[in-house]
Amino acid sequence: MSKLPKYPESYWLASTTRPAFDKLMENREFDVVIVGGGITGITTGYLLSQEGVKVAILEASRIMNGTTGHTTAKITAQHNIIYDELIEHFGEDFAKQYYESNMNALGFIRSTIEKYNLDCEFEEKDAVLYGASSQSVRKLEKEYKAYQKLGIPSEMIDSLPFPGQIEKGLVMKGQAQFHPLQYVGKLVNEFIANGGEIFEDTTAVSVMTESQTGMDSLNVETNDGHYISCHKVMACSHYPFYEGEGYYFMRMHPERSYIVAGKGNVEHLDGMYLSVDSPSRSVRTVKINGETHLLLAGEGHKTGQGKPEMEHYEALQAFGEEIFQVTDFPYRWSAQDFYTQDNVPYIGPASANETNIFVATGYRKWGMSTSTVAANVLRDYVFEKNTPEMEIYSTERFHADPSLKHFFKENWNVTKHFVKGKLERLRKTPADVEIGQGAVVHINGSRAGAYRDEDGILHCVDTTCKHMGCEVEWNNGDNTWDCPCHGSRFSYTGEVIDGPAKEALRKVHPEEGLS
Repeated sequence: MSKLPKYPESYWLASTTRPAFDKLMENREFDVVIVGGGITGITTGYLLSQEGVKVAILEASRIMNGTTGHTTAKITAQHNIIYDELIEHFGEDFAKQYYESNMNALGFIRSTIEKYNLDCEFEEKDAVLYGASSQSVRKLEKEYKAYQKLGIPSEMIDSLPFPGQIEKGLVMKGQAQFHPLQYVGKLVNEFIANGGEIFEDTTAVSVMTESQTGMDSLNVETNDGHYISCHKVMACSHYPFYEGEGYYFMRMHPERSYIVAGKGNVEHLDGMYLSVDSPSRSVRTVKINGETHLLLAGEGHKTGQGKPEMEHYEALQAFGEEIFQVTDFPYRWSAQDFYTQDNVPYIGPASANETNIFVATGYRKWGMSTSTVAANVLRDYVFEKNTPEMEIYSTERFHADPSLKHFFKENWNVTKHFVKGKLERLRKTPADVEIGQGAVVHINGSRAGAYRDEDGILHCVDTTCKHMGCEVEWNNGDNTWDCPCHGSRFSYTGEVIDGPAKEALRKVHPEEGLS
């Protein structure tokens, strides 16, 4: 029996009062335009505003509403099993720089919290990977050897403070967790105090380059037809709103993961835990209304693919009940993350020929540390500094192993789902869709999506994604339409939730069909 809330809601968002900002209503001029009001964009704006740069942040919906508001909020350089792979493919210097950049990000967050005496539930915790299978043990032992090569403070363990299955575990010392929106909210206040401006409900749709404007400035166009003239543009919108010659839709794939908050039999944990077996399980504590709760996460899969999404939530519920005797689940939510071909984020110029337009994307599931890395790297690009991080996270890097293998694998996956959506045999009609349910249906022989809300009103959309024409699928865990090709997500009424799509799904009358 499900004990989960009927509708998804993030605890971080539910427990935070966010300031509201007006939408852009006229043409403006700034030094730098940042697109995306999450932790990356806001931290970047905060850093630049401290240096006297005139900055605008454009957010398509509300600030902190995306992945920043739907994270597990671990601040760590332990990004699953990664360092053995980095050493193998890029060398020890690369792997060392990757670790140090993420530890520097943790240090930046810690020092910022101390500077403002900020209460954001920051707690230092060890990060722990653990596994029960022989294959996982071998991977953990190799990763431990990589830690030793790189001088990462660590130890191997063979037990957990809860009854999860374990043979071996790997501890990375001195990591942390926090309440992300309480932290980011302070950066917002400082950004505004420094003269920065934020425009919500303002979607950036394109950039006119210097060659197109005929001037030494860029023009960012919004969905309402307004323009902001600037010298540099930062695409901090999770998936880059501007790809240019970067072709990021071919170089990344999206995955969804799930989180439930539950009150169990645990009052304290010294660490943050992540299983390396499949399906993965992430465990950390959080205070909700003064009481210790657990955030249980995992069940990752490619967006728009696999079993019904609600089953992933239910699997986490079962895990919580079995391991922690959880009886109450006040919150559940999900997140979307993009993966690059080599598991290292892209931070830098959008392409070799577009050096005043920058992107920060592909964080996998480690956005709290990586976003802060990105903000510092983007600031350094603005001031034309040259740092080792710029090479590590270069958007131009492409390595035959593993990049080429993943390039062909992921693009074959896209092709497969594109064709599947076009050839699917449809049996349901809108009349078959019950209250609170959504489904792919046929209307006069054409593919459409239908959702019937709690008032019995039927909402029908054309299921063809406006990005590149793939067919979206119904997500019954979050009541959204998700694209299995490149990860665009839409509300049940068709509005864009996540890019790369910029246009809403076309609404369809249930009796008219598609033209």
